[in-house]
Amino acid sequence: MNASKKYQDSDDASFKQRCVTIKEERAEEVKHHLWVLWTDYFKPEHLERFPNLHDLFWNATKKAGEAKKTEDPKVGEELLALIDEIDSIFKESKS
Repeated sequence: MNASKKYQDSDDASFKQRCVTIKEERAEEVKHHLWVLWTDYFKPEHLERFPNLHDLFWNATKKAGEAKKTEDPKVGEELLALIDEIDSIFKESKS
C-alpha cells in the first residue's frame, strides 16, 4: 500500500499530522536539491541541447511548492513525473 493511500484511509489524527509534516519536509528538500542541480550542474550548453530544461525546472520547483500545500496524491505524482524527466535529461547530459 502506498503512503498516500495509507494517509487517505487513516482516521488517526496523529498519524495524519506526521504524514503531512514529513510530506512538507520532503517537498522542501526536493526544492533544495532541484535548485542545487540547476545552479551547480547544468550549464548554458545544456540549455542549448535541452531547450525545455528551464521550463522543466521551473515547473518542478513550483510543483514541489504546491505539494507542500496539499494532500492530493495527484500533485505528488505530477512532481515525480517532472523529476523523472529531469533525471532522464541529467543522465543523457552525461553522455
